[in-house]
Amino acid sequence: MRHRKHNKKFGRIKSHREALVSMLVVGLIKSMSIKTTLAKGKVARQLAEKMVTNARKNDLAARRRAIAKLRDEEAVKILFDKIVPIMEGRPGGFTRIVKIGQRSSDGSEMCILSWVTEKYEPAAEAAADVEEVAEAAPVEA
Repeated sequence: MRHRKHNKKFGRIKSHREALVSMLVVGLIKSMSIKTTLAKGKVARQLAEKMVTNARKNDLAARRRAIAKLRDEEAVKILFDKIVPIMEGRPGGFTRIVKIGQRSSDGSEMCILSWVTEKYEPAAEAAADVEEVAEAAPVEA
């Protein structure tokens, strides 16, 4: 039984599946966005989020964990030097998935997986801005 086992198998053995997901994340790191199937994008997003969270520690152990998982030193260097500074202050949600329809050959749901590069604005500040606007506007009874 597969109770509480929430990973997708993709019809591959474990080592092939891990290599597939790590190469998807390496592609995401190097090109800032990738086009893939929705199922693969969701699994790659999980690893990409974990890699950014790990890289934010910015120490040797974190770098070695990233190299062990991604198997690409160039991608790890880009992750630590370029992507982590973009994500500064963001508590999570480093990636975005945009559905782009079905693939014409087999009908698979396709998506674009990309990094969220907009500057992070905490919700508390946004709520305070809304309250300021509401206080400034005249209220009619």
